[in-house]
Formats: sequence, C-alpha cells, structure tokens
Amino acid sequence: MDNKIMFSSAKNDWETPRALFDDLDREFHFTLDAAASSSNAKCAKYYTEGDNGLAQDWRGETVFCNPPYGNKATGEWTRKCYEEAQKPGTTVVLLIPARTDRASFHDYILNKAEIRFLRGRLKFEQDGRPLDSAPFPSMICVWRSTWQRT
Repeated sequence: MDNKIMFSSAKNDWETPRALFDDLDREFHFTLDAAASSSNAKCAKYYTEGDNGLAQDWRGETVFCNPPYGNKATGEWTRKCYEEAQKPGTTVVLLIPARTDRASFHDYILNKAEIRFLRGRLKFEQDGRPLDSAPFPSMICVWRSTWQRT
C-alpha cells in the first residue's frame, strides 16, 4: 500500500474499519449509512456522493456517518448531523477527525453531543483491507433526539 495516500491532503474518503462499525452497530442498530459509496456502504440503506446525503431527510433513522474529510466538508456534515438529530426518533453517530479547534466542533458538538475520543489512531480501510494508522486522531459524536445536556 502506498503510504502517500494516507498523508495526502487530496484524500478525503476514509473507509470505516469494519470492527469499529460492527461495535457501534451492536450498540445503535444503524438503519442508514449517510455518506457511503456502493463499494463501502455499511448499511442496506445508504447515500452515495451522487445521492448527496447532505440534501436528504434522515428523519426517524439511526444514522452512521463517516463523511468526506476536508475543512469545508467536515463542517457541513457535522452541521447536518446535528440538525437531523433534532428530528423526532432520529439518532446520528458521526466519525470524524478529533479537531477540537474547529468552529463546527464548538457550534454543533461541544455540549450538544456525546463525545467519544478514540484511543490511538484508527487503521482505516481500503477495499476492506486495513491501511497504516491514520495521520490524525478520531472521535465519535452521538446525537440522540432525546439526548439532554448534563
């Protein structure tokens, strides 16, 4: 595997490690993968880039979202996840880089979602095969329509 892919700023699609998804799915029972491709979708129902998950209604779904990573894209998807989770019966689980300095972290995650910082660096996959460790830490953000700040 060419390590240049892992460190390239041009790469914005990071396939979720199957074991991580399976652990989360056992807890949440996902019904929708909101940012997938036909080759890496984790749920029977999913949106590809062509479907534009940002433009879809996720109401009533239990959503897994590992969006494209990039300065603008990550913020747009974070906002979308937060907004969709405000709809009744909707739960959203977002996997993104742990960048707590981002405006989107402060606007849509901090004190609005459950945050799970992942220990170490994920080994994202390509075609189901693990790559080297990611060049960034990751976090899971969970919004539930019934979630309350403490």
